[in-house]
Amino acid sequence: MKLLVIEDDKATNDYIADGFRREGHSVDQVMTGHEGLVQATVGSYDVVILDRMLPGLDGIALLKTLRGAKNKTAVILLTAVDFVDDRIEGLNAGADDYLGKPFAFGELSARVAALVRRPQMSDEPTVLRARDLVLDRLSRKVTRAGQVIDLMPREFALLELLLRRRGRVQTRTMLLEAVWDIHFDPQTNVVETHISRLRNKVDKPFDVPLIETLRGSGYRIDTE
Repeated sequence: MKLLVIEDDKATNDYIADGFRREGHSVDQVMTGHEGLVQATVGSYDVVILDRMLPGLDGIALLKTLRGAKNKTAVILLTAVDFVDDRIEGLNAGADDYLGKPFAFGELSARVAALVRRPQMSDEPTVLRARDLVLDRLSRKVTRAGQVIDLMPREFALLELLLRRRGRVQTRTMLLEAVWDIHFDPQTNVVETHISRLRNKVDKPFDVPLIETLRGSGYRIDTE
């Protein structure tokens, strides 16, 4: 696995990089937002570990620039400002996960592993459909009514799960466990935020919405 660490505190940057190198991964390190943007753009990474507070270009602005350029690399946002509103802002900017400082390296490593983990294909179909929505699990391509839809890694995983379990209600807890590998309540609206982002892409531009909310229960994509 190849990682990019964008963190202006040298001790923290080295702590993260050394930990992943000991696990056998390749790690590039930069310490400013502008350097990070260039490196994330020209390099090919499995995950970017991004500090929110960076000199020059901060983490949120960097992340928005990456997503605006259709860069889909998974991003974990690190921050010492760990308030709910800040987490929501980071997730809305395009972060796939969020971790407050200080943190244990073991938790960061587990979150990175969960982020890049691909679902087992087993005997399940590689192409999932609902009405005019088509998701190809092998090419990781999503289309609706013939139009290609660009999804971030978490959005893709969320849509894939809903399609694999069509007709069955998926609770918030079930989604947290299956998509984020979180087995406790993180006290954020990360599920609701990603459902909203997913709807903006696969439902709102089209006449018939596919993602259904069952108040007090969860979400589903119906079988009809």
